[in-house]
Amino acid sequence: LSPDCSFTCHYRCRALVRLDCSGPPGAGDEDDDNEQVLEKDTNVDEPSEWEKTELDQAQVEQRIKEYNSQINSNLFMSLNKDGSYTGFIKVQLKLVRPVSVPATKRVPSTQAGRPHPQGVKRRTSFYLPKGTVKHLHILSHTRASEVIDALLRKFTVIDNPRKFALFERSEKDEQVYLRKLSDDEQPLRLRLLAGPSEKVLSFILKENETGEVNWDAFTLPELHNFLLILQREEEEHVRRLRHRYARCRQKMQEAL
Repeated sequence: LSPDCSFTCHYRCRALVRLDCSGPPGAGDEDDDNEQVLEKDTNVDEPSEWEKTELDQAQVEQRIKEYNSQINSNLFMSLNKDGSYTGFIKVQLKLVRPVSVPATKRVPSTQAGRPHPQGVKRRTSFYLPKGTVKHLHILSHTRASEVIDALLRKFTVIDNPRKFALFERSEKDEQVYLRKLSDDEQPLRLRLLAGPSEKVLSFILKENETGEVNWDAFTLPELHNFLLILQREEEEHVRRLRHRYARCRQKMQEAL
């Protein structure tokens, strides 16, 4: 646990983490606040213009040529003989709750007087670092639900995929628009229609807010874990509010 940024990781993974925690505490709060203010004006119900666009084979080929001519990397799209195409999408993971990954603990087991190592399946939870980005190589007919499955496999996350949703993010007229993709939408097709610009279109993996939760479906240890998570989220929210009010109070005192 870093004293500056409060980043938590497994002790064996500590040497693999490359983070600059030298900044003053609270330095990253302003960026988070700006992003939250910017995304207040979102409209998740308005369909994007790319949803309605239909392309024939010749138009797809022309769009791929235009797309490849605009990128400065080797993440090209390529047209296949059967009319489909392959390419890369970049997904940013913005998860506010911890995810579960498998953990195996070795315990001794005696059989016929001899100890034998035996694996006991367990799970552990941790927070993914903010700004985590993953590139995926997918097909034009790859669905949003399959993208979510692939991302969870990449990070060995064993949570139910229904807990997550893929969002389309776009910027227009100094406003940010977020729209949750349906399971059957094709992200690579949206990427091709929108072009390579991340401001025009980008993909974000977030928690899937599905409304009321049936808490009776969880076990007692899971419910206790949820209470701990809620307590930590509440403490963090209170800390940010106090920091914001302290900053306002200081500016008023300076003005006086």
